[in-house]
Amino acid sequence: MNNSVYQINKGINQSIQFKGLKAQYIWYLGGGIVLLMILFSAMYIVGLPSLVCVGIIGGSGTLLVLKIYKMSHKYGEHGMMKALAKRQVPTAVRTQSRKIFKMEK
Repeated sequence: MNNSVYQINKGINQSIQFKGLKAQYIWYLGGGIVLLMILFSAMYIVGLPSLVCVGIIGGSGTLLVLKIYKMSHKYGEHGMMKALAKRQVPTAVRTQSRKIFKMEK
């Protein structure tokens, strides 16, 4: 039975994960890195010294990576969407009239 030529995929129905980042946070990190590269090129074209550009982008990149990893560990795969949805749920529904409770035929 060990002579099978097919590999068994044991990660079916699991979320994508890359070096500890889960699901959508991989895309957030990729988008942030692309924006930092664009910012670096803009600062370099404007005429800032290259060491200043590298310092600013390096610090911003470090903060970006730390923040994304923190959000990934705190919220998990779907937790951030649930946290954002929870903010939009009202704590109470108030009405000034009883018109909605009247039954008319």
